[in-house]
Amino acid sequence: MKQTDTHIDFYLIGISNHPFPKWNDDVLELIHESTVFSGGKRHYELVKSYLPKNHIWIEISGKMGELIKQYNTFDTSIVVFASGDPFFYGFGNTLQRLLPDAELKAFPYFNSIQLLCHKTQTNYNTLKAVSVHGRDWSALDEALISRDELIGVLTDNKKTPSEVAKRMLQYGFDNYSITIGEALDGNEEHIEQLDLAICNQKTHHNLNCVLLKQITPKDKPFGISDAAFIPLANRANMITKMPIRLSTVNALQLQSKAVFWDIGSCTGSVAIEAKQHFPHLKIIAFEKRTECTDIIQQNTERFSTPGIEIIIDDFFNLNLKEHPLPDVVFIGGHGGRLKELIHIIHQLNPSVRMVTNAVKESSTNIFIEELTKLNYTISTIAIQVDEHNKISIHSAEKI
Repeated sequence: MKQTDTHIDFYLIGISNHPFPKWNDDVLELIHESTVFSGGKRHYELVKSYLPKNHIWIEISGKMGELIKQYNTFDTSIVVFASGDPFFYGFGNTLQRLLPDAELKAFPYFNSIQLLCHKTQTNYNTLKAVSVHGRDWSALDEALISRDELIGVLTDNKKTPSEVAKRMLQYGFDNYSITIGEALDGNEEHIEQLDLAICNQKTHHNLNCVLLKQITPKDKPFGISDAAFIPLANRANMITKMPIRLSTVNALQLQSKAVFWDIGSCTGSVAIEAKQHFPHLKIIAFEKRTECTDIIQQNTERFSTPGIEIIIDDFFNLNLKEHPLPDVVFIGGHGGRLKELIHIIHQLNPSVRMVTNAVKESSTNIFIEELTKLNYTISTIAIQVDEHNKISIHSAEKI
C-alpha cells in the first residue's frame, strides 16, 4: 500500500450492536467518501445500508494471510469495521502485528466489557480484562490464581459462560458471582447475575461477555502444607517438603521466565507451588507413573491451580519438540539417567536454567561436572528438614 505523510492505510471504525449504528458526522463523511470496506459477516449486515452503492467489501473470516494479500492489492485507504474498540483484543492489534508499517486511524466505540460495566453500574477502575475468545484458558487462570477481585472475560462459542463457571468450580473458585451480558446494545440484550453453580447449567446467546466479581476473599498460603497434598499410595514421604519446595522455587528464578518444565513431578507439588507464586508461567509437569495422572490433577484442583499441563509418559520416549521449549527446568527425577537428561535439555535450549535437588553424592557430582563442562555456573545450598536426609539444591545458569 502506498504511504505518504498524510496517507492513512486503514481507518478503523468501532461499532456497537445497535440495529442502527450511531456515528458522528466525521465517520459518516468518511464512509461516504470511501470505496473499499472490510469487516466480519455480522458487521456487514449492520452497516451495508450505509455504504456507497459501488463499494467493495472484503470479508474478515479468519484466514489472515489471504486477507492481507487482498488488502495489498489496493492503493487506497481501507475502512475496517470492528466491534467496539479495535485496540481492545481487536483487529487493530492484528493489523499492527501483520502490517507494522501501516498507518492507522481509529474511531473507537466502547468495548463489550466496558458496556457491561456501564449497564451494571460497576466501578471498573481495578478490572482485569482477559480474553478466552479463540484462545486457551491461561489469561483467566492467571487472573484467578492472582485473586483479582473483578475480572472481565471475552468469551466465544466454546468457552461459554457455562464453561467458565464449570472451570472455576472445578478449581475451587466458588467465591465469585458471574454477570453475563448478552447481545449488548442489540434487540436481544439481556443481562443477569448468577451464582456459578446456576450458570453452569444454563446456555446463553453466543454474543456475550462476563464479569466475575469476588464475593469473599480466597486464602492463598505462602507455602502449602505437605500433609495437604494427595500423596502416592503408601509413599507419603515421596514429596518435596515445603521448606525445600519454597527454596527450590526461589532457586528457579521464575520471575522473568515463560515456560517451566517440572521433570519427575510425582504429586505435582513443585509445579503447583511455582504456579501459585508465578501464575503467568506456562508449566508442564512430566511424570512417568500412570497413577500420578489423577494425583497431580486432584492436587491442582485442591489448591486452586488451573493451567498446569500434565504429561504422563517416560520423558526419554517423548518428542520434546512438540511442547513449548523451556527456559527453566526442575529435575525432580531422572531414573538414574541424569547425565543423559542434562544433555537432552541443554540441546533443546543451550541457555536454559536448570535446578535439581540431590540427596545422593553421585547425583551432585554428575550435575556439577556435566554442567560445568557446558560452561554453566553452579550454585548450591544445603537444607535438612527434621529427621529427613540433607538436600542439596543445585542451580545451573549459563555463563
